Amino acid sequence: MESVMSKRKNVAIVGHTGSGKSLLLSAFLYNAKVFDRISIKQIDTDPIEEAKGSSVTSHVFSFNWKEDLFTAIDTPGFGDFIADVINAIFVCENVLSVINGVAGVEIQTERTWQIAEDFNRPVMVFVNQLDKERSSFENSVESLKSSFGAKVTPLVLPIGSESDFKGVVDLIKMKAFVYQNGKPSEIPIPDDLKKQADEMRLKMVEDIVESDDSLMEKYLEGQEISSEELIKALINAYKKRLVIPVFCGSAEKNIGIDVLLDYISQIGATPLDCPKYKAKLEDGTEIEVQVTPNEPFCAYNFKTIVDPFVGRVSYIKVIAGTIKPGDSYVNVNRGLTDKFGRLYRAMGKEQVEVEEAISGDIIVLPKLKEGGVGETLAHRDRKIMIIPPAFPEPMFSRSVNPKSKTDIDKISNGLSRLAETDPTFKWEYDPETGETVVSGIGTVHLDTMIERLKTIFGVDVEVGKPKIAYRETITKKVVAEYKHKKQTGGHGQYGHVKIEMEPLPRGAGFEFVDKIFGGAIPKNYIPAVEKGIIEAMKRGSLAGYPVVDVRVTLFDGSYHEVDSSDISFQIAAIQAFRKGMEEAKPVLLEPIMEVEVFCPDEVAGDVIGDITARRGRPQGMEPVGRGMSKIKAEVPLAEMLDFSGRLSGLTSGRGYFTMRFLKYQEVPPNIQEKIVQERKQEREKQNA
Repeated sequence: MESVMSKRKNVAIVGHTGSGKSLLLSAFLYNAKVFDRISIKQIDTDPIEEAKGSSVTSHVFSFNWKEDLFTAIDTPGFGDFIADVINAIFVCENVLSVINGVAGVEIQTERTWQIAEDFNRPVMVFVNQLDKERSSFENSVESLKSSFGAKVTPLVLPIGSESDFKGVVDLIKMKAFVYQNGKPSEIPIPDDLKKQADEMRLKMVEDIVESDDSLMEKYLEGQEISSEELIKALINAYKKRLVIPVFCGSAEKNIGIDVLLDYISQIGATPLDCPKYKAKLEDGTEIEVQVTPNEPFCAYNFKTIVDPFVGRVSYIKVIAGTIKPGDSYVNVNRGLTDKFGRLYRAMGKEQVEVEEAISGDIIVLPKLKEGGVGETLAHRDRKIMIIPPAFPEPMFSRSVNPKSKTDIDKISNGLSRLAETDPTFKWEYDPETGETVVSGIGTVHLDTMIERLKTIFGVDVEVGKPKIAYRETITKKVVAEYKHKKQTGGHGQYGHVKIEMEPLPRGAGFEFVDKIFGGAIPKNYIPAVEKGIIEAMKRGSLAGYPVVDVRVTLFDGSYHEVDSSDISFQIAAIQAFRKGMEEAKPVLLEPIMEVEVFCPDEVAGDVIGDITARRGRPQGMEPVGRGMSKIKAEVPLAEMLDFSGRLSGLTSGRGYFTMRFLKYQEVPPNIQEKIVQERKQEREKQNA
């Protein structure tokens, strides 16, 4: 079984938008004789992708190259769809970073590189589009070295440049290949490249032998290092991330693609080389799971799509054991038991049925009953749950309401199904406001999900403005009392509570303190009081936002032996809290984000000025290489909604930023008043 696993090559293809990742995968499939031409339309088949002209989801294809079975995952280059990138790197043993030969290292290059480093996955680089005007292999390599260090090691040298680019020199074998109509021919190394090829090979040999003590000794003694010895040392150096091999070519013209495939086959990591996955047992104990056929099976669901005709289609990585059609499994996250139906290799829209899948395989499961991205399928005798990678929290929200009343039921079903496909997409229905709110990574992400809601589930919606997750709290200590007394003929209702409310420090949450003495309220009703307080906190008195950072102490009250009940004390607690809230000088809190902005040095001052104008507080600036600076700041989320477009304008598209939630902070009074008025108008409109 391990001999079969050693012939598996799982490759995550990552990079910035426009680097040519999808076209490169198409070129792979053309060389493997799966496709009869190179065309992005064979990869980006989603109607939304066809309209946008770029990938908005990952695409999985398996194909044979020489003696190996490759599974390549083409990932989106736009940052809004980072979840697909994270999961692709998580399940693959190799990361192929595609660089635009004109632009060099770009935003997503750096982000994906960091993800690969976090998962301890080896990286190789393909500098694409060297046939384009202003492209430069040398400049691209320099930008790679500037960003990622001296480990960057070219294994090829381009022959020609821009429109005259026609081939590559293999620096290990010292062979040259030129391409005509995408077909390679071996030629002697051109005279004008011999000196450069010798110099680059010498540097390459030095980079590789540094990782191997015996070869280093041999090299220092002046002995010749054979190609076979170099390859053997390179395999080890690549897998240990000691060397980052760099290749080049043109996916569109099929130049250098076969050389790249050959080297992935020769040096690429296999499932046997994969670091262990972290997992949890049923009792919560954390363990590590090796990719091996010698354990009961478990598999990780890294991609789910919703097809209007086929239903749910799941893509899984088999981490341990083997599976066959008809085998039983448990969805550990949901506690559901089912059986595998047919198993397929992923071929885009086409699939090839297989009779067995072994550890390390990436396969397709159509018509899985239930299951979403990040969930684990496991053997009933070993119910372990693979710990999924951390995904960024969705921070951009919009309200969505069906245009037709007949679609009210359909919208919740559609949104639930879409949420299963993307861990960075969330939705919730607020019964108080009657609004359905969707949240995602950015505006493009939300636009795409809303478009899928329409095209897949037939639900057309009206989209409201982005929502900010404001909170409310109190600033004054108060005492509140409420007596709920109602007589209805039979048993009545009676609940009487006296509470003290006081503010807590930011981030402290909620505390409930029971200080009832002498049986003023029987112990069995205390939980009902707490439940009522928690219910009341869902909607504050200022603008109806949830209340946080409050301590409520129940210190007195009374009860009736016949008429008191849980519901009576819940109602009393709710009303007492609402009375107290109004008297305790409530204020609005807004989410403050920890923002890191990457921008060219020459516009750093302008960017800091813009951040300050957004009520932001710059925390410092530091150089990050390549003439770029990183600015750290704390900025209210409400001020960041249009920052992406502004930053793009200030930096001519070179800048980017990341942000994560940091804390809640009191809203300035003038802005609070505006928010409260807007919220009031929204409610009046909804109630009209």
